[in-house]
Amino acid sequence: MRVFAFGRRALPFIIAALLVMAFGRESGAQAPAPGEVVIGWHVTIAPSWFDPSTAPPQITPFGMLLAIHDALVRPLPGQKMGASLAESWTESPDGKVYEFKLRRGLKFHNGDPVTTEDVKWSFERYKGAGAKVLQERVQQVEIVDPLTVRFHLKEPWPDFMTFYGTTATAAGIVVPKKYMMQAGDDGFKKHPVGAGPYKFVSHKPGVEVVLEANPAYWRKVPQVKRLVMKSVPETATRVAMVKNGEADIVYALDGEYAETVRRDPRLQLVASKHASIFWIEFADQWDPKSPWHDKRLRQAVNYALDRKAINEVACLGFCPPTTVIVPRVMDFALQTPGHPYDPQKAKQLLTEAGYPNGLDAGEFVPTPPFFAVAETAVNFLNAVGIKTRIKQLERAAFYTAWQEKKLRGLFLVAAGNSGNAASRVEAFVYSKGSYAYGGYPDLDDLFHQQARERDVKKREQLLHRIQQATIDRVMFAPIMDYRTLRGVGPRLAEHALDVQPLIPFPAYEEMRLKAQ
Repeated sequence: MRVFAFGRRALPFIIAALLVMAFGRESGAQAPAPGEVVIGWHVTIAPSWFDPSTAPPQITPFGMLLAIHDALVRPLPGQKMGASLAESWTESPDGKVYEFKLRRGLKFHNGDPVTTEDVKWSFERYKGAGAKVLQERVQQVEIVDPLTVRFHLKEPWPDFMTFYGTTATAAGIVVPKKYMMQAGDDGFKKHPVGAGPYKFVSHKPGVEVVLEANPAYWRKVPQVKRLVMKSVPETATRVAMVKNGEADIVYALDGEYAETVRRDPRLQLVASKHASIFWIEFADQWDPKSPWHDKRLRQAVNYALDRKAINEVACLGFCPPTTVIVPRVMDFALQTPGHPYDPQKAKQLLTEAGYPNGLDAGEFVPTPPFFAVAETAVNFLNAVGIKTRIKQLERAAFYTAWQEKKLRGLFLVAAGNSGNAASRVEAFVYSKGSYAYGGYPDLDDLFHQQARERDVKKREQLLHRIQQATIDRVMFAPIMDYRTLRGVGPRLAEHALDVQPLIPFPAYEEMRLKAQ
């Protein structure tokens, strides 16, 4: 089997994991205190994640944002988009006005009331993913009274609620205007105040964030009294932590690390159901001077990748191969199989494009920490003559370089925010999207058409045409839908993972510990 071809590359990591595990057991790792849950994150937790105003088109920051903050409308247990701070909302018959009614008696963690002034101010200061399209389409935010707010659109926009009420953006999260104006942006990041299920206690940069249950949270008082979010970028260390009882949940396991957890009868390996996907970007395809401007080379990359084997190696078979960058669990997603694996066809296309001896593709930068996917993909590319080598960046540096269009050549993307096909197209296919390196006028036209179309079937047809065009024009090299693998320890009676549709993090107020 091809899978075993990667065994030697994986062996040092497996040995490292075993050593770390053994060291953890011998050193007597400290278990969480009663009433406390420890979560091991796969990345260094950034202070920018405390402030929703700059949230990127990624799901990871929402694991922190939805613990501290709340939104008018957001994913709730069993609901893709449920009424949260807003007890209800309505859409006008012409589709141009959305009215929200706040629940009575809501308070931020510092005791300030949640008002429609906070709603309006939070929306207007928002500058994260989707901010441009929201600003282009929302004409004004009208405060009717302290509990009623209206959003007036310039024209009907069927996706307003998708962009405002899901993790497609963080524009619907409400922060306290008075406190933020006193603390300033930097002060808020040092001590955020929200209206969510947990209050901020402390942050040791690069180490941990400590939160405590909000006794006044409108839905319910969380049973878990204290959350400790630890920054643990090393997968081996996260596995050690959940095995030796130092952590209750650890995120983003892959390959042999995930298999180690699956084999342990005391632990659970839980695959997510969220809207995440891996693909390779061709950043320079819009440059006529670049080799990647040649469609045949982009086709060669797609034929070179054995997506089934990548899934087996990195994802234990949980991640279905795909040919589009819209996850199949999203509304309006074009349901596709994986691209066929044909290394001979890839070599033929290289020859036809003028590279019979192969092509030096330079550095290959993956989204941290998904190096198992990157390594297996690079092995397949090298095997057909597309010579590339992995260059690792720190996660924050990767996202900054991506958004600022500084990544060149080939790079591996992992994107997991929810929404629907239109929100994905807006960010990555639409030529003015915040993460798009280029685009096509006809696809931009289709994007604008679907944004105005209120007939659901017609919208779906337009969005399917856009997605099919990305395949026909080989705009990307999609790999597979990502089902992140989480390790869960024995102390939890209810981990609450995946109870919020398309969210890979717990519904924090639903978590329960076993009786101690």
